[in-house]
Amino acid sequence: NLDTAPDFYGQVITTHTLQDRLDTLDKVRGAGIHVCSGGIVGMGENRRQRAALIAQLANLPTPPESVPINNLVQVPGTPLAGAGALDPFEFVRTIAAARITMPASFVRLSAGRSEMSDELQALCFMAGANSMFYGERLLPVDEVLANARAAKARGASRFCMGAAWRGPKDQDLALVLEMVREVKALGLQTCVTLGMLKEGQAEQLADAGLDYYNHNLDTAPDFYGRVITTHTLQDRLDTLDKVRGAGINVCSGGIVGMGENRRQRAALIAQLANLPAPPESVPINNLVQVPGTPLAGAGALDPFEFVRTIAAARITMPSSYVRLSAGRGEMSDELQALCFLAGANSMFYGERLLTTDNPDADRDDRLFARLGLRAI
Repeated sequence: NLDTAPDFYGQVITTHTLQDRLDTLDKVRGAGIHVCSGGIVGMGENRRQRAALIAQLANLPTPPESVPINNLVQVPGTPLAGAGALDPFEFVRTIAAARITMPASFVRLSAGRSEMSDELQALCFMAGANSMFYGERLLPVDEVLANARAAKARGASRFCMGAAWRGPKDQDLALVLEMVREVKALGLQTCVTLGMLKEGQAEQLADAGLDYYNHNLDTAPDFYGRVITTHTLQDRLDTLDKVRGAGINVCSGGIVGMGENRRQRAALIAQLANLPAPPESVPINNLVQVPGTPLAGAGALDPFEFVRTIAAARITMPSSYVRLSAGRGEMSDELQALCFLAGANSMFYGERLLTTDNPDADRDDRLFARLGLRAI
């Protein structure tokens, strides 16, 4: 990041110069790498200086492909602790200025988002933000193991651990490998979803004892580019090939209710069924609409279309576990019962699925009792 305006830089950063940062960006561009560069607002600068930061970014030899705009998070004991909080509408104006001056860039909400109201974030998206950093630290191993023991006590046979990453970094993978080994030692099958894998990472997971790797195809090939732009369908297929090659079982399904039509839902199921080997586990997710995201406001999928998708998966992949996944929290007991009758024979059980809530475990226990179902 360039961080702030040229005439304010020396007031907040003394360990290096603005030119040092510009020199690094030149090296990055010269190597053919995309640039992600933005700044921090709320450090005591004025509106003109915020405008000067955006102008400098826009007037680089090539504007950054990604422009993160950070709102200062004040940390006690640091020099900027106690700085006056930035007016929220000034932050929105900065987002709008970045969008107007860099129309082809991803303008990204970054640090400070956790302190923003939903309404403020929505305003930022309306002003031109079209991306955001989403991240939380991995849970400690002890906490993961406590959750795994609780899941086993409630009848779960497999424990899935997930991180909403593009792909795991080596230092993060090391901690995941420890989690896999420890959960496996409890007598549970293990599953992880970590994004796209690099060469050698699937083998490391296999050596740790991983049973399943989840990596969804998401939607039909001819609809994919309309809803996903950060990677290609081939990227996902390549990761599944790595997983299969390492001898790990595949968990791969998709998301429905994103605006696709019935033929496209059928095409998703057909592609899954025609993989070199069908996935052992096929999670079918019903879109959970999150305010402020691009698919918020999409027309809700007819519940019977969801049931038809489950049935199509069961018919075309008779040996797979067809798994009810995200969206169950919005489903009635009756709709879930229809899904089980249509061929679903598994579900994700627990408080949360990556970024969305899941039904309360006690509600699931009551539903199973009513339907006469039992975990195996």
